[in-house]
Amino acid sequence: MIESCDEETTVPRTTQLRTYTVREGLLDEWAAKWRELVVPLRLEFGFEIQGAWLDRERSQFVWVISYDGPESFTERNSQYWASPKRVAIGLDPEDYLVKTDIREVTAAC
Repeated sequence: MIESCDEETTVPRTTQLRTYTVREGLLDEWAAKWRELVVPLRLEFGFEIQGAWLDRERSQFVWVISYDGPESFTERNSQYWASPKRVAIGLDPEDYLVKTDIREVTAAC
C-alpha cells in the first residue's frame, strides 16, 4: 500500500536502493549474516530497512535502507562503519560482494 504523500505528511529522509552482486555460492550465507548481524546494528543506529530481496538468477542481494535523523545519511553511515560494534561484527563485505550499486531514491507520489 502506498502512503499519502502530501506536503504535511512527507518527512524528508534519505532512502537508498542497494544492489549487491554476491560471489557465486555465497548468496544465502550473505543474506543470513546480513539479517543476523547487520540489520540489528543498522536499526540501533536509527536506520530503517524497508525490505530485502534475493535475485538468485543474478546472484544479487537487493535492499532498501533509509535514514531520517539529525545527521545526514552520509554522516550517520560513517558513524555506523566507524563504530566499535560494527568492527566487532567481523563481517567484511569484500569477502562476499563483487559489485555494489547504491542509488538514492525518492517516493513516486
